[in-house]
Amino acid sequence: MRKLIVAGGIIVAVIIVGMVGLRFYTKSFSPQDKAVFEGEKTQLSVSYSRPYKKERDIFGDLVPYDEVWRTGANEATTFTTNRDLMIGNKLLKAGSYSLFTIPRSNNWTVIFNNEVGQWGIVPFSGEANRDPQQDALTIDVATIKTPDLFEQFTITFEQMGQEIEMILMWDHTLIVVPMYVVSN
Repeated sequence: MRKLIVAGGIIVAVIIVGMVGLRFYTKSFSPQDKAVFEGEKTQLSVSYSRPYKKERDIFGDLVPYDEVWRTGANEATTFTTNRDLMIGNKLLKAGSYSLFTIPRSNNWTVIFNNEVGQWGIVPFSGEANRDPQQDALTIDVATIKTPDLFEQFTITFEQMGQEIEMILMWDHTLIVVPMYVVSN
């Protein structure tokens, strides 16, 4: 009986070490990064993994159109704000959210979801690990096709007057998500 328990423990340890090793291995292809905006009393951040294009067709192929994408790689991308925001005509309360998108050729749906900390896809199915019942806010934004090539997926913030823009760029595509800080 003791040998069976020891063998079981060894098997569990090997599985855990293998899973941790796989996680670090996959992250080497899409390094973790953080986009940060700091303004007057306003702090926004996006923690995400940055896959490379590597001569692949991205939107409509690697990232299919009309399907929920984890918006990066590895863990679900996390958006955090310390202030309430107006995104479009919708209110996003201060807090942390998973950031998902549904890419299309002419526009994307950007989704802020209340669930955070999950792996970006459901194991073995490849589908985004998102519970639609937890969506806090969705907004459609136009895609911008550009002759510039963005080899690595990138998220950044820019301020234009009172508007803060979260910009997502990869391949020859970018989107701009406009937001405003709610005065309290």
